Amino acid sequence: MKPFLSVIIPAYNEAKRLPLTLVDINRHISKFNFPYEIIVVNDGSRDETADVVKRFAHLIPNLRLIDNKDNHGKGRVVRQGMLSAKGELRIFTDADNSTSIDQFQKLRPYFSDQSGEKYDIVFGSRDIEGAKLEPPQPWYRRLLGDIGNLIIQALLLPGIRDTQCGFKCFTARAAEQIFNISKINRFGFDPEALALAKKLGYKIKEIPIVWVNDPRSAVGLKSYLSVFWDVLRVRWWLWTNKYDL
Repeated sequence: MKPFLSVIIPAYNEAKRLPLTLVDINRHISKFNFPYEIIVVNDGSRDETADVVKRFAHLIPNLRLIDNKDNHGKGRVVRQGMLSAKGELRIFTDADNSTSIDQFQKLRPYFSDQSGEKYDIVFGSRDIEGAKLEPPQPWYRRLLGDIGNLIIQALLLPGIRDTQCGFKCFTARAAEQIFNISKINRFGFDPEALALAKKLGYKIKEIPIVWVNDPRSAVGLKSYLSVFWDVLRVRWWLWTNKYDL
């Protein structure tokens, strides 16, 4: 049976955190009363990430693994997962389970007329009214995030408060068109995907979510600078029609 929802989990050296994430996702999503699949895309991990997924495939029949032997970056593996997925809706979420999959139910009405307006892409935000961070991020990370968002809004996505939240859902049509032409392989893939969505005329919606902040997060200054560089590249590529839209 064709899945209604595909859950894509990009994973790099996540052997320790992935088991609880897979159990929690399957526990919640199995109550939703629709067919689904869970796709873990291993980004050339140096630990036992792939083996963990293989072991859990016996417990979660709708779980499958895409196993890359080399590291390519989060953007590349999310793209790979989105294009190999079969669901009518396709969501990617982080391997650390920062946003529980049960919050998909907050997004779901916006893909139908239940919300009063139908959207093609709905994504979680940590920076709009109603969002909760448990616990709050350190002040320096919030400062970097705020500065980065101002730059992204100025150059690419005015009015969008949080482009980097790893909880984004696309219709199959939007996912296939956007990720077939996207180019960014690292952390800047989020604003690229949203910018392409707007350019292609897709309707997007940002909604508040609950985000469980992991103090072990490896995202640092280098990652923020990489995103800013990617945003500049996307801006230039849109101006010069590099995407051949």
